[in-house]
Amino acid sequence: MSIDEQLSDRMTDNIPEFSVGDISTAIKRVLEGNFSRIKVRGEITELKQYPSGHIYFSLKDENGKLTAIIWRFKAAKLTIKLENGIEVIATGKISSYGERSSYQLIVDQIDYAGEGALLARIEKLRKRLEAEGLFDQEKKRPFPLLPKVIGVITSSKGAVLHDIRTTIQRRFPRDILVWPVAVQGEGASEQIVRAIIGFNTLSVNGKIPRPDILIVARGGGSLEDLMAFNDEAVVRAAAESKIPLISAVGHETDTTLIDFASDRRAPTPTAAAEMAVPSQVDLAAGIMQLVTRLNKALIQVIQSYQLRLNKAITRLPDVPTLLAQNRMRLDDRSYRLDLALPALVLKRRHQLSSIQAVDQYLLGLIDRFKRQLAFNEKQYAISWLHYMRQLENNLPLFSISNVRNLLRERQLKLESVTARLEALSPKAVLARGYVLVQNKKGQAVTEARGLRAGSDLILTFYDGQKDVRVLKRQENRQESFDL
Repeated sequence: MSIDEQLSDRMTDNIPEFSVGDISTAIKRVLEGNFSRIKVRGEITELKQYPSGHIYFSLKDENGKLTAIIWRFKAAKLTIKLENGIEVIATGKISSYGERSSYQLIVDQIDYAGEGALLARIEKLRKRLEAEGLFDQEKKRPFPLLPKVIGVITSSKGAVLHDIRTTIQRRFPRDILVWPVAVQGEGASEQIVRAIIGFNTLSVNGKIPRPDILIVARGGGSLEDLMAFNDEAVVRAAAESKIPLISAVGHETDTTLIDFASDRRAPTPTAAAEMAVPSQVDLAAGIMQLVTRLNKALIQVIQSYQLRLNKAITRLPDVPTLLAQNRMRLDDRSYRLDLALPALVLKRRHQLSSIQAVDQYLLGLIDRFKRQLAFNEKQYAISWLHYMRQLENNLPLFSISNVRNLLRERQLKLESVTARLEALSPKAVLARGYVLVQNKKGQAVTEARGLRAGSDLILTFYDGQKDVRVLKRQENRQESFDL
């Protein structure tokens, strides 16, 4: 063995020897001793939440990646919603896991990394809720003119509640129902949601009256302080509230997502109270102004109708004069009636007497006609008897042979006349081939020279008629017809 080999063996014998557990323990001690309480800034990635409640994720930046864990009892107290891609500042300690030779950050608190990240997250949530129609103007509820009960959701401590109370008491005293909540920090958003839902579930005629208007308010603060009012659950509860809701969160320049979901947004809690109730003094002044205007309008209407009535009166006739004239006319008619009635009775009596005389005359005339009729009947009977006797005496002249001869003679004479008539009949002429030509007026056409092309004619044959039209004149001066 050479001298160099001997020296190398001696140096190797001096290196300390450790077990795997010793190394893991030493590393764990160094990590936890030097990084017992630290803050790590990075972007969340590989986020996973298991049914056990533990949350596993990684924090990364351009230079590396660090595994992180949030245990179940800490995850329940988180004030922000974790998502992949957001930049956060995680507070906790470094710990190692010897069985896998790995290390990780045990997180007990996590916050957004600066206002820029917070605003980006708020804007992203706002756009998503707006796309759902949660902020549509059609969904805004009308406010009652004078609410009986006003519900206030705010912290029981601080000047906000005092400002709301004094403003309502000054403008128009109303009953105020307060639901105290935490307005920032852990659990604030859950308390605000419970308060909004709780007020909506109250019965209208219950022991605790249901408010007519809700005011959700808090004083000013940083963006982190106001994050409870940017929570999605709070925004949805405000949008779904059946009771009209006024949001008054922060100062006048502060804007939170609940402002978009509320029915009205007030710049300050005092302004919210002024929106909730009208000013009693202003109402009284407005009513007095309306009463004054109404009185003036009524006076004008009465005066207008009075003028119209006076004009109508001037057009009316003199009623007393008309009554006097009619009264005189009535007296005259009454006097004339008194005179006319006896005269009429006397006249009717004379007419009745005349009718009786006429009746006597008519009776005599009827009797005379009866006697004349009886005489005529006797004369007719005598005449008839005389006629029958003559008929009996001349009966041989009316023998059957004589009657037959007379009938045969009359039949021959009738046939002769009929033959002559048929010979003279136009139908007999038509039956021999002739045609009767007439124009549309029924006048007979005897000459062809009076016809023109296009003339309408009626041709009468032995067995019927046909309508024809003259087409054109031929060289032989005869017409061509179209049947």
